[in-house]
Amino acid sequence: MECKAKEIPFENQTIVAPMTPAGVSAVAAIRVSGSKVRDVVAYLFGEKARENLTPRMAKLGNARDIDSLLYLFFEGPNSYTGEDTLELYPHGNPLIVRNLLQAIREVAGVRLAEPGEYTRRAFLNGKMDLVQAESVADVIHSANASELKNARRLLGGALSKKVAALTEQVKDISARLELDVDFAEEEADPDYAGWETRFVKIRQSVQDILNSFRGKAEVGRLPLVVLYGAPNAGKSSLVNALLGEDRILVSDIAGTTRDFVEVRLFLDGGEIRLVDTAGLAEKAADALDALSMEKSKQILAEADLKILLVDSSNEQLLSDNVSATVILSEAKNLSDVGVRPDLVLHTKADVAPSSRSRESVALDSLSISSKTGVGLAELKSVLNARLFKNRENSEDLWITSEREKACLEEAAVGVNRVLNLLKTNPAVELLAFEMQLVRRSLQSITGEISSEDVLQSIFAGFCIGK
Repeated sequence: MECKAKEIPFENQTIVAPMTPAGVSAVAAIRVSGSKVRDVVAYLFGEKARENLTPRMAKLGNARDIDSLLYLFFEGPNSYTGEDTLELYPHGNPLIVRNLLQAIREVAGVRLAEPGEYTRRAFLNGKMDLVQAESVADVIHSANASELKNARRLLGGALSKKVAALTEQVKDISARLELDVDFAEEEADPDYAGWETRFVKIRQSVQDILNSFRGKAEVGRLPLVVLYGAPNAGKSSLVNALLGEDRILVSDIAGTTRDFVEVRLFLDGGEIRLVDTAGLAEKAADALDALSMEKSKQILAEADLKILLVDSSNEQLLSDNVSATVILSEAKNLSDVGVRPDLVLHTKADVAPSSRSRESVALDSLSISSKTGVGLAELKSVLNARLFKNRENSEDLWITSEREKACLEEAAVGVNRVLNLLKTNPAVELLAFEMQLVRRSLQSITGEISSEDVLQSIFAGFCIGK
């Protein structure tokens, strides 16, 4: 009779996945986690390599003639997942990565990881709670410095500590209430004088965390900066100068840009969307030109920061007393835009008449040259200060998880029911039941109590390899 090896349950199988995105790079990274890690080492590098494994020591090896690479072994529970873990750092050729993954999967009991499975195992093995697990995705996808700082604080357990302290208060009260339930027939009615103050404080603590909620759409939205002005004002040249590359076609022929062009620009505070619009003229040259100007006006209406560019080499706009309003008025082709710029840029400073000094530039304006770089650093500083000023120096912690918000809302509703019972019907059994529900809501935030459906919903949104 043929004897078959006992099949390893799916959830206990060793998993493998690349930690780096697909594509060509100098170095790629692959992670293996589970009980078969040592077998993988032996299969790739030989039995001697398995015998000489030293945790947290980088070693160089030839992986089955696929590639010569560095590898690191982390012995459980001192690893990200809490299991034995192997990290491989091959050259970043997609063919090498693919061949290594295929070779590793040839080891019995090894399969490709599912989305978020590494972090899920970390949670199940007690390496982090559910709040910290959710914040892993926030750390990866943060678009600005303050969002990243907040995500790192969540990952470090700042919110978990707040919730844990609150949960302990609720547990303490619940224990007292449940004790009163057990001895309800033997003692007089419990005295709950002064308890209302305790419940009000708990409700306020819950509400304070709730008030910090910021939806992912709000937090993750990149600020929109729109450049506009007359044809040939230097909008496209400015975009190229800020990016440090020729991303947009530039020409002396007015009207080269017919549609708005969006790029991403990194500032110290984070990433922004920068839009170069078609030039706005008093009268459209043709139907296509009219459509271009209409689209420019539409994107201006959505802008967080509207920047008007004025050609400072234009003799008609060289008055020392020029203001942003006057510029709009004198440049008749812009008068129908109907919006006041947040910032005015006087472009082509390198060819402007020498009589135009930087001191004569209107308030809320800068003099710049895309050709020489004059004023570009100052412009970036202004953009960073205006677009990220509300978050840059904030020490407040905020939550972005809809799941955590829902749990807190349930807890707040439960505390309100308890406060109402204290006034109308302070039966110890009812109070104990409601506080049990509040406790469970708070425990659900950190995953002290969780269901398979909740875990599946959270980790399914992660990328493979994390």
